[in-house]
Amino acid sequence: MNMPLKHDDVPVAAGPALQPATRGLVLRGLPSSRAGNTALLAILERLGARDLAPVVMSESGVDGRGRWLRLWLSPAVGKAWAPGHDTMGLAAHLGLRTLELDSDLQREILITLLMNPSGLDFPSVDELESAVCIRRNIVHAARRTSLAFDTNAVERPEDCWRYDQDHGFTLLPGVPLIEALVKTTQPEVSGRLYSFSCYRATEYVTLLGIAQELRRTHPELFERLQDLWRQRAIQSGEFHDVFLREQGSTDTPLPPLYYVPGDRVWFRNPDEASADACGFEGSWVMYLGSGLFTNFWKHSQPYTLTRKCVEVYHWRHGLYQDAEGEAQIDEVRIEPLIKATLNDPEALAAVMARMTRWREPRGVYTGAGGCMDTSREFARWVRPGTSDMTIPQT
Repeated sequence: MNMPLKHDDVPVAAGPALQPATRGLVLRGLPSSRAGNTALLAILERLGARDLAPVVMSESGVDGRGRWLRLWLSPAVGKAWAPGHDTMGLAAHLGLRTLELDSDLQREILITLLMNPSGLDFPSVDELESAVCIRRNIVHAARRTSLAFDTNAVERPEDCWRYDQDHGFTLLPGVPLIEALVKTTQPEVSGRLYSFSCYRATEYVTLLGIAQELRRTHPELFERLQDLWRQRAIQSGEFHDVFLREQGSTDTPLPPLYYVPGDRVWFRNPDEASADACGFEGSWVMYLGSGLFTNFWKHSQPYTLTRKCVEVYHWRHGLYQDAEGEAQIDEVRIEPLIKATLNDPEALAAVMARMTRWREPRGVYTGAGGCMDTSREFARWVRPGTSDMTIPQT
């Protein structure tokens, strides 16, 4: 949807020249004949957002890696559309119908990328286009994903996967990777729920979004990925290293409410005792846009930030020891507590003040931290000639 600009949505004059990747998007690999406003219009046209040109600023230059063009949303517009880099209300502010219109979802992705506070450096316009497509794929997949929560169960569709402890779930001969991921995560296709941890669920959803774009733009790399998955799964730390890049850190955190649709995010449980329960150390989710996060257990009831923070806070009140002496969380017991807090403005304000602090480092529980992560994770580059996604040998 092409939204009309509001009276206060006006570009401002550029300030002192900034180095590449200090904010917004830096694009490389552009022809030397294409610069300035011509390049800006061509890029926005390609992404279906030419009408944003009046509110997007640009700057070009040359460094040790060659020519670059930096694009960023006018600061005045950013302040009006997403004060304090709070992108969670962006879609509502612009009237975007991201559930119904792919073009509106793509628009939300692009605008939030243009608002990036510390900068993203793309090796080509092709990679920017693929980054937007992967995020859109992830949101589509995440909206449809519904699973059964179980950190110990090992089950997948038996006509797609086989399992062994050394290799994880691998594809059966002749089974396409994308179709297997869809059947595993989307009950509207399979007809049933399969057991997952939230962490593994984010891997499958992310892998699906990446694989769909690889099949479209880099078939050779897609085939290598699919062939690898017939031999062994990539998961946990290796999954992060192969497929994802991370922005933000404890020392240089991203703004707490800055999210781009398709981000993978962790909400940490700051309560040491309940965090000892397997699966309740925190909650891994995907950001869907429009202020919503995935609820893999009830996909038709996505989380708001408030609901997610309140739920994680109340995990401590569901803690008990099972017959084997293992820490467990009774989610049925805490549901009325969650509802009570959400309906009590004073209690809600206290919980949110506590939980919206930055999280403490892993393994540290001083009581000073909340559940908010300082970083976001998203896909590496995928295009031929510029991909930095190194698929391991089988």
